[in-house]
Amino acid sequence: MFKGLGNLAGMMKQFSEMQGRMQEMQDKLAKLKFEGAAGGGMVTVEANGQQKILGVTIDPTLLESGDKEMLEDLVTAATNAALDKAREGAAEEMAQITGGLNIPGLDEALSKFNPNS
Repeated sequence: MFKGLGNLAGMMKQFSEMQGRMQEMQDKLAKLKFEGAAGGGMVTVEANGQQKILGVTIDPTLLESGDKEMLEDLVTAATNAALDKAREGAAEEMAQITGGLNIPGLDEALSKFNPNS
């Protein structure tokens, strides 16, 4: 009967460690920066590891061209590139932080992690 309590205590300890590691990860992700570019670098977008857009840079010649649709497409492409890199970076950080914990199903659950959802 009490044998299960030892397992429960171990799981609770792992959960507590995981909470601390998750907070560390969130802090680290907020500081990581990823850049996406489009149009040969004429549009760049910077995002952090929490998948928040930090800034957009547009080459002035694009504004002068007056091609609104092209500019919109380039901003969209650069944003998607930055967010893709941020997601990849977040997944790598997750793998490093949770690597020592052996919790069944954790890897699958974390593979779906999105801090904005």
